Amino acid sequence: MSLSAILLDFNQSVAQCDSLIANAHRVDATGNPILPAIDQQQITVAAFLNMFMAWESFLESSITEFMTGAATIGGGTPIRYVAPPDIDTARKLMIWVGKYFDYANHQNVRKVVPMYFENGYPFEPHLSAINLDLDELRTMRNSSAHISSSTRLALEALALRIFGQPQPGITLYQLLTKIDPRSTSGDTVYLTYKNKLAVTASLISHG
Repeated sequence: MSLSAILLDFNQSVAQCDSLIANAHRVDATGNPILPAIDQQQITVAAFLNMFMAWESFLESSITEFMTGAATIGGGTPIRYVAPPDIDTARKLMIWVGKYFDYANHQNVRKVVPMYFENGYPFEPHLSAINLDLDELRTMRNSSAHISSSTRLALEALALRIFGQPQPGITLYQLLTKIDPRSTSGDTVYLTYKNKLAVTASLISHG
């Protein structure tokens, strides 16, 4: 699969997440929500998770394609330290001795790419540039997957960093749908992080 196709697949997946959230919050002719609040919440969180999985899939597909010699959309060819003959072998190299490679752990991804490509190109410096954002995305992902005191406290700490004041008991849905005070265009928190992933995926793909 070319990097153009990989990027297109990622963008289409993310667009579907946007559509799910927008449809979940549709209103009728009188301005009342069509779906009950619980449906809005669950659909929004599920869409966020789908976006996160689309990012993981993009990383896996792009890394393994570059490992087998693929060029960037811009025509650059990463200097490889490995040369697997096909995608399946490339995936096995990523897994190495474990059962799987956790693409959700961006620290591991950042350790691997300079081992397989000179200077980590084309993944670096772009992954490093959003390292904190990836930390925060993982906090949100963990909050949706595991309900515990530790994930709740981590989400509240993240909300404090974003909004500048305590947000006790904030849910992931509430966090995602609030206006991000750091945004100059009035984006929600969800859109802020989605846009960062989309820009990064494009930069990596174009080289």
